[in-house]
Amino acid sequence: MRVLITGGAGFVGSNTADTLLKKGYEVTILDNLSRKGTEKNLEWLKNNHKDLEFMKADVRDFDVMKSACMDKDLIFHLAAQVAVTTSIKNPKDDFDINALGTFNVLEAARLSKSNPIIVYSSTNKVYGNNVNLIPLKISNTRYEFDDPNFENGVPETLSTDANEHTPYGSSKYMADLYTRDFAAVYGMNTISFRMSCVYGTRQFGNEDQGWIAHFVISSILARPLIVFGDGKQVRDVLFIDDLLDALLLATDNIKKTRGQAYNIGGGINNTISLLELIDLLKKSIGKNILYSFSDWRPFDQKVYISDIRKAKQDFGWEPKISAEEGIKKLIGWVGENIDIIR
Repeated sequence: MRVLITGGAGFVGSNTADTLLKKGYEVTILDNLSRKGTEKNLEWLKNNHKDLEFMKADVRDFDVMKSACMDKDLIFHLAAQVAVTTSIKNPKDDFDINALGTFNVLEAARLSKSNPIIVYSSTNKVYGNNVNLIPLKISNTRYEFDDPNFENGVPETLSTDANEHTPYGSSKYMADLYTRDFAAVYGMNTISFRMSCVYGTRQFGNEDQGWIAHFVISSILARPLIVFGDGKQVRDVLFIDDLLDALLLATDNIKKTRGQAYNIGGGINNTISLLELIDLLKKSIGKNILYSFSDWRPFDQKVYISDIRKAKQDFGWEPKISAEEGIKKLIGWVGENIDIIR
């Protein structure tokens, strides 16, 4: 099977490529190498897989995308501008990469006539401010939903019709909508994964994106952390290995998953707040964590938890790796690779 992975040198992309190459897939990764860590991930992939094909290119270039998608059976579209803060500072680049870039992938695949399966990496931010309208309760370390309708998290049926998506949420939602409409209008095999907090090995997290890796790396290197807000914000967290299982299961069940959107995250059983992560890191690393508080960032969600029951129903997927186990795996990887992370 011939596979294209856009953003293939990124965190999710490099892990996806590694997994597929080990299974004998013919893999091409396309990346402009603009994000920190991508060159290191590419070097790692090339050292381990001599048959990897690499294209240094950008999804904003339609002619390049037509060539890249021409003969592919499967496309994982992971290339994106990934930070809310960056989208607020530069909404044009955010739109061009996320909305136009995704359109280019879809249209290139449509013109290829091979009708590949396309999995689009969407986001929970497509739900906009509606998530913040869910009633909450507060404890010493976390916020929690205080509405029985959300006891399993946020379902795919939550309205996406709201203001305050942020430019990032808007561009990703437009791409999400196009992905699903290309299935409805053109009969294409598209799937949208509305992902929550994915973390794991080969993630070079920073303050704007990849917060679990950022906290782990900063703690190990004794770098001070800034906690925006009160630290009681909660996310469901998903280890990369579990995401890779979901990607493959969804594509294996394309007759059921075609044209669908799925909330993909750790779910109700794998949630953690910023304060709880800091406490876990203290215990796991065995030293004090340096951190201070700052103002809330615009449009931050106090709680987001994915309701993942639709994915289980449609393609039999649910996470296997607990938050504590996964974070300890990440701590181990950072410790073993500290030289390439500094």
